[in-house]
Amino acid sequence: RLAKLSGGVAVLKIGGASEVEVGEKKDRVTDALNATKAAVEEGIVPGGGAALLHASMTLDELKNKVENFDQQIGVQIIQNALKVPMKTIANNAGVEGYVAVGKVMESNDVELGYNAATGKFVNMVDAGIIDPLKVVRTALVDAASVASLITTSECVIVDLPEDKKSTSGPGVGGPGGFGDMY
Repeated sequence: RLAKLSGGVAVLKIGGASEVEVGEKKDRVTDALNATKAAVEEGIVPGGGAALLHASMTLDELKNKVENFDQQIGVQIIQNALKVPMKTIANNAGVEGYVAVGKVMESNDVELGYNAATGKFVNMVDAGIIDPLKVVRTALVDAASVASLITTSECVIVDLPEDKKSTSGPGVGGPGGFGDMY
């Protein structure tokens, strides 16, 4: 019994009304398991974009140290990008994102963030809103890698979305809806 607890052995039985529901629940359990493993490996940070927002504020020191104007602009771009997750979460909750970001930035509490479920500013760790550090770090490293690749490319080829023409016939404008008949 002790070996089962310390060895990480568990059996989960997942049920649902349909195969699609069972598949969705399995995916959620797998995601939770992977997030837990990542948190055990490297620890946790405040979630909801709070850790990224507070990281953006620490870049002020770096921005003031670099002498090259282009590098200062680069640091500013990174700072702005790090604010987007919390801003987006607040916007999706029906709150003005920049207001939420501003309120959190005014605080000295590095664990303060916006709880979209309650609409309150809370200590994210105490509220259980956390992210695995490994996930956040990997996302930043991958984003920096892609950004570096794009900025050092001489050209980028993209597929522009096509304007979809209406498949219905011409409109029936004019008084009474008969176009040119009057």
